[in-house]
Amino acid sequence: MKAILAAAAFLALPGLACAQEFTLRIQHFVSNSSSNPKYFLIPWAEKIEAESGGRIDVEIYPLMQLGGKAQSQYDLVRDGAIDAGWVVPSYQPGRFPEAEALELPFLTPKSAEVASRAAWRFAEEHLMDDFADVRLIAAHMHGPGIVHKRGGALETAEDFDGLKLRGPSRPATLLLEKLGAVPIGMPVPAFPEALARGVLDGGVITWEMAPSLKLDELADSHTDVAGDRSFYNLFFIWALNEDWYQSLPEDLKAVIDANSGLMASEWAGRAYDQGDIEARAMLEAAGNTVAELGEAETEVLRELGREVTGAWIEDATGRGLDGAGLVADARRLMDASEAE
Repeated sequence: MKAILAAAAFLALPGLACAQEFTLRIQHFVSNSSSNPKYFLIPWAEKIEAESGGRIDVEIYPLMQLGGKAQSQYDLVRDGAIDAGWVVPSYQPGRFPEAEALELPFLTPKSAEVASRAAWRFAEEHLMDDFADVRLIAAHMHGPGIVHKRGGALETAEDFDGLKLRGPSRPATLLLEKLGAVPIGMPVPAFPEALARGVLDGGVITWEMAPSLKLDELADSHTDVAGDRSFYNLFFIWALNEDWYQSLPEDLKAVIDANSGLMASEWAGRAYDQGDIEARAMLEAAGNTVAELGEAETEVLRELGREVTGAWIEDATGRGLDGAGLVADARRLMDASEAE
């Protein structure tokens, strides 16, 4: 029994009582050294293999090794081109509009585990119809999104003006535009090359992605905002092909079910929290500037974030959604999760 961790490389697990009956091929778009695969997906795969008695063999393909693009992951899972995958719904703007409520500025706590607990519950309340043609393993958030850039750290809101920054989602892009930056949307794998070639001045992404993207070398400064809420966040799902799941006997479905949902979502969030701690320490050890905007300057960003949220509510309402209700529910669930 094995889990593929790189092209033609296998992780063997001993002591399995039964022969393999099912293979679960999971694809994602980053390195396996990134915190979510390292601290969530790979241990999750080992747990599935162990609890299935070796009857399910999990193969993990990083960096889109089975083909396709990160933007197409949902369809690859739905159509059975892969058995499971990591999906960023906002990589397809407008397709999953309700999920954007979770990505609005200054909405999520800086703990990814806390935010992910709320994200799963939000998905249960609002998103299951949107994802009805796949089976959700987890719905989660990452840790705080911060600004990594060449040159000195940001000190004021005005410092954003004119910067060409990688923008990860529509809400984040709207906030960057209000700050006078020039947001450029691109998936994570394209970010390092664009930064190295000078196409970008920097980008907003998590602490934990810094090591695998070599941001200790490509960027000079890393700036967070003050307070306990994130500048921006991104919503993810780990999704399973429904036909693959239905092909399992009931006892193996139970193994998948026992490792899906709230516990898996919290686990995926914890993986980010662990990675954030390690990455921040690595950047500091490398001599990079690690900074935080002051409270007054952060409040300028918060006010612009409130404008983005108001515009998002108006736009969502115009598309027939309960924009205000979605934002209120997202805030309610985040607050409740933080209080647990």
